Amino acid sequence: MSSTYLLDTNVFLFDPLALNNFSDCDVVLPLEVIEEIDRFKREPSETGRNARATAQTFDELRQRGSLRTGINLDNNCRLRIAAEHYDFHTSQHHNAAEALLQLALQIQAECPAQAPVIISKNVNLRVKADALGLAAQDYKPLDTVDAADITGWHRRELSLPEITRLQEGGGLDFRQEHLHPNEFVFAQEIGQPKNAVCARMDWAGEELLPILDTTRVICGIRSLNVEQTFTINALLDPQISLVTLSGKAGTGKTLLAIAAGLQQIFADGRYQRLLVFRPTLPVSRDLGYLPGELSDKMRPWMQPVFDALEFIRCQDRKSPARVLPHDVLGCPEISVEPLTYIRGRSIPNQFIIIDEAQNLTPLEVKTVITRVGAGSKIVLTGDPEQIDNPYLDVRSNGLTCLVKRFLPSPLSAHVTLIKGERSELAETAATLL
Repeated sequence: MSSTYLLDTNVFLFDPLALNNFSDCDVVLPLEVIEEIDRFKREPSETGRNARATAQTFDELRQRGSLRTGINLDNNCRLRIAAEHYDFHTSQHHNAAEALLQLALQIQAECPAQAPVIISKNVNLRVKADALGLAAQDYKPLDTVDAADITGWHRRELSLPEITRLQEGGGLDFRQEHLHPNEFVFAQEIGQPKNAVCARMDWAGEELLPILDTTRVICGIRSLNVEQTFTINALLDPQISLVTLSGKAGTGKTLLAIAAGLQQIFADGRYQRLLVFRPTLPVSRDLGYLPGELSDKMRPWMQPVFDALEFIRCQDRKSPARVLPHDVLGCPEISVEPLTYIRGRSIPNQFIIIDEAQNLTPLEVKTVITRVGAGSKIVLTGDPEQIDNPYLDVRSNGLTCLVKRFLPSPLSAHVTLIKGERSELAETAATLL
């Protein structure tokens, strides 16, 4: 007997293709879910776009038959919109959450052996369902993965001859390790862990190649740990078009990305401009309307980027080989913009940074990546443990999904930074709090 799933409105607002993630089951929606989706369709945000896409999907499904009696989907599912309890003679209708609970109780009473399961991203609804003796689950796409499971680099113990070969610039056949292209390895001699070398898999995922220049200085910034060494290597490699960096606060994700972009613009001449985008989601209560031009409105959101630029400028001043111009904070080669207006753009020959990418949905990340033009490189940074978007978590956010999807691609590299280097206090706070 197939399972019965009742889907909440927020499932479709998060993923308009949610129906594709179910198979061999009955999917039932109360009519109130369709009403709630309709209320969001005029919003200019990603939520509004998802609402419109969902409504379009349901309209197309009507061609297969009556949604009231149920239609068959391609993944061996049957979809039905339940409207028999809906009272058209009153202006007071249940909201979707109440309708889901009522419908679930009705189905469970009619067929106790086939208890329905409510699928919702609303934590409180799942708690209410449990209190009523109903099964409830969070919505998770089939290919979700925990961000902590993907680090992008590994420790390996090798024999002395293998370590020596890497230190001399040679490669090792590493096909038996089944690592992805551009994954990093911190290789240590067996029994002598201090005899170590940093290395990276080649684009085919077959040969392990050494990273010999581990002391590279970019705009006065140098690596302080092994993860930062891997990060700098990925950021400076022109063959890697997509770099994803994750890690807790203070590990240097944004700082290293900006420094690498500035180095390749002003010293190497590889890119024309540095573009930094950030989603505009507040950490605490929103301040509301901000006066002034767009640059004035965006200043509070973009201040972390300017802080990083100021720090890099100070470090570059101390370097014997200066890279940055004196007026770097105001030069036209650097642009800090809101992510809101990226749709429809094509961005060639530029170094692009998407900061706080853990607050983006998978669809928003797709929109961002498809903006990248020829000759550009894009870096996404974020901490999946610090998400401000109420509909996302460590598994379903766009950054984590992007890392998972691009692991087999030779165009990408990922590094999870672990050790905080901002200050002793910041590292202690990130660990204890």
